[in-house]
Amino acid sequence: MFEDQLVYKSEQPEPTPAPDRKPSTNPIVETIQQLGQTTTPQAESNIFCMTIIGQVEGHLVLPPQNKTTKYEHLIPQLVAAEQNAKIEGIMIVLNTVGGDVEAGLAIAEMISSLTKPTVTLVLGGGHSIGVPIAVAGNKSFIAESATMTIHPIRLNGLVIGVPQTFEYLDKMQERVVRFVTSHSNISEAKFKELMFKTGELTRDIGTTVIGPDAVKHGLIDAVGGIGQALRDLNLLIDQRKQATAAGAGGLTQ
Repeated sequence: MFEDQLVYKSEQPEPTPAPDRKPSTNPIVETIQQLGQTTTPQAESNIFCMTIIGQVEGHLVLPPQNKTTKYEHLIPQLVAAEQNAKIEGIMIVLNTVGGDVEAGLAIAEMISSLTKPTVTLVLGGGHSIGVPIAVAGNKSFIAESATMTIHPIRLNGLVIGVPQTFEYLDKMQERVVRFVTSHSNISEAKFKELMFKTGELTRDIGTTVIGPDAVKHGLIDAVGGIGQALRDLNLLIDQRKQATAAGAGGLTQ
């Protein structure tokens, strides 16, 4: 009896070890497992899209609960886009709520000095220092429901109550006004009128301008969305190609 049991046990097939399950290296499978969605087709584009959202973070680090865009991240991207031969146009998408004035002006100056066609699109809103960035491109668009909030700049932290402080604030204000009026169709008098208007903003002076009104005042070029902005950007790219080809043809003759 004991021998029969031994024989019976020896004839039982050994269980096959379960294969080790390694994590999938397929990015599509990983995306489905983690996010529940498939990846969109990746196509190489000649347009570089940059988003500027929240507050423009400058020399001071803002609290972690604030949605910010760090200007030290944007400047290298703009330099790389300018140097990359494969990039023929730049799209700037904005939804800002103010931020560091000098950092915002630095970004706006860089956008305005790019040699490649640049189009800006305001979605949601452009607040305070977001206004110079919005007008810095070759052409600017604003969504019909978006707003531009125009108000004077302010100082926070320790402020020394001397005439030099006011002069410094006044000069910085003039830098913003000069940039906006030189890169848009709004007059200086109208821009200052909107900036120093009282009774519209709660506990503040200034004006909130809705999309069509921003175009009417000459602050933004046209009302439109991503489709119109991309269409005009492609037109600017084609015009630049034709101008470059005509210049090259003139040199070879």
